[in-house]
Amino acid sequence: MDAILNYLLHLLLSAGLVAAFFWIYTGITPFKEVALIRGGNMAAALSLSGAVLGFAVTLASALMHTPDYRQFLLWAALALIVQLACYFVATRLLHMAQDQIEANNKAFGTLLGGISLSIGLINAGCIS
Repeated sequence: MDAILNYLLHLLLSAGLVAAFFWIYTGITPFKEVALIRGGNMAAALSLSGAVLGFAVTLASALMHTPDYRQFLLWAALALIVQLACYFVATRLLHMAQDQIEANNKAFGTLLGGISLSIGLINAGCIS
């Protein structure tokens, strides 16, 4: 029974953290991803999906490699900061995020999503 409760606690905490990341990330970026996605904008979907997956991969690694919830939450906070920093650095270096996403440039959305996922994978590996 303890294993099931521990599983549920990890699952609910992780789901809450992913939801918090989603809310913070979509609140900070200069365009409205959810509205764009509802309108069929694939570039926004690809970019946001990569960011969420990058964050989730880091959470998964933190779940496997941290002994307590305090350390897990610290890694989650660091993962959030790293993903946001990744977005800001990538968009500044590429000089075109908002216009390209709103114009549904799928190549650009894929690039941003890929960068976010790559950073998440590296971040996850650094935890182990």
